[in-house]
Amino acid sequence: QVQLMESGGGLVHPGDSLRLSCASSGGTLGYYAIGWFRQAPGKEREAVSCFGDSSGRTYVADSVQGRFTISRDTAENTVYLQMNNLKPEDTANYYCAAVTLSRGYGCVDLMNDIMDFWGRGTLVTVSS
Repeated sequence: QVQLMESGGGLVHPGDSLRLSCASSGGTLGYYAIGWFRQAPGKEREAVSCFGDSSGRTYVADSVQGRFTISRDTAENTVYLQMNNLKPEDTANYYCAAVTLSRGYGCVDLMNDIMDFWGRGTLVTVSS
């Protein structure tokens, strides 16, 4: 059973940077499409970024394009979300999720809420 655990959130000022981590235990991340999602109070969940499926594409939401970057450390079995130039509207609970590639799913499915595993999230607050 894969377990995902996020870390790295916190309170920052507008313009600051944070790097979120999604550590996996119980499974190798290479077998999954991995995505970052966020949900702010009173708002719907938003897919932020996803990669790792057979398309080879990296999906990035328009709202964070040019500021957020998803990456993976295979040796550490960890996926990161580097967030630069943070804005107050980036305030949300950020969590990672995965869908199994061998089931025929990929990022498009993951971003449409087909998830096999997900973490509990890490809170990011951007405020002056």
